[in-house]
Amino acid sequence: MGVPVVTPDNPSHPQASARYAASARLSVAPMMDWTDRHCRAFHRLLAPHARLYTEMVHANAVVLGDRERLLGFDPVEHPVALQLGGSEPEALAQAARIGAQRGYDEINLNCGCPSDRVQAGRFGACLMREPALVAECVAAMAAAASNVPVTVKCRLGVDQDHEYERFAAFVDAIAATGCRTFVVHARNAWLQGLSPKENREVPPLRYDWAWRLKRERPDLQVLVNGGIATLEQAQAQLAHVDGVMLGRAAYHDPYELHRMDAALYGGPLHERGELLRALQPYVEARLARGVALKHITRHVLGLFHGQPGGRAFRQVLSEGAHRAGAGWELVEQALDATTARRAAA
Repeated sequence: MGVPVVTPDNPSHPQASARYAASARLSVAPMMDWTDRHCRAFHRLLAPHARLYTEMVHANAVVLGDRERLLGFDPVEHPVALQLGGSEPEALAQAARIGAQRGYDEINLNCGCPSDRVQAGRFGACLMREPALVAECVAAMAAAASNVPVTVKCRLGVDQDHEYERFAAFVDAIAATGCRTFVVHARNAWLQGLSPKENREVPPLRYDWAWRLKRERPDLQVLVNGGIATLEQAQAQLAHVDGVMLGRAAYHDPYELHRMDAALYGGPLHERGELLRALQPYVEARLARGVALKHITRHVLGLFHGQPGGRAFRQVLSEGAHRAGAGWELVEQALDATTARRAAA
């Protein structure tokens, strides 16, 4: 069986709504400089059922900036969520309204990013210290984008916040506005002394807090993020919560994302080369619009992660995709190099 063609959904159609609801079981985290529209098109082929997220976009940029560049997406990406950053209810409401009008299936508020730039702008993880403000923002966003769900992605706390009750009170303040879905990165954000990369790895994981939240508040939809890299880990989490969100694992080892989607939703497993060749129509359409091949192929470099020939695959694409006129034939060369290395192994 070949890789199925992903057809656009009308978000207002009942089947599209059902597809969005089912997508909660597996999603790919919003990642700055990574989960752009080309990455999401590739991930959709790998994971036909998963929920995809944009990179975080600041609300002011949505209101004042180039909306096609910031918010443009291909219909095949559905179900796809727009993640917003900000702390001004009025600006977030305007941005949420614009996102809903452009067809996003969900609007998500970032309350988890720990970078210095984000802190200086009073948004991201530092908002966990201001639950009343977050509730005001979410209420304004929900009122402005009444036809799509507004959700929150957060941490367990910041710095030395080690009381579960404080985390639960943060969630309760937002849930009181009608927000039903919380994506919980199950570790604290340390706002001083750690880089954003270290903040994804150093603070200890506490999955039990997310499990407890779901157990004590069964009416909420709780998705867990952080440290989940394999199908087996995802299945273990799904015994306690409604969904799992993959971060860098989905990017560095994208075939594992495919394996998860197939297992969790009962779909077929396809070979790596078959999956990549299904991306050819998208690549050629983008090339025809003037997009350089390197902007697309950088997202597929990990497809043969851990496989014989994986290094050769990455090398061919990395060395050739930046050259003027590079086209799909380079991708075929990379696949041929992989096949040759596997045959010689």
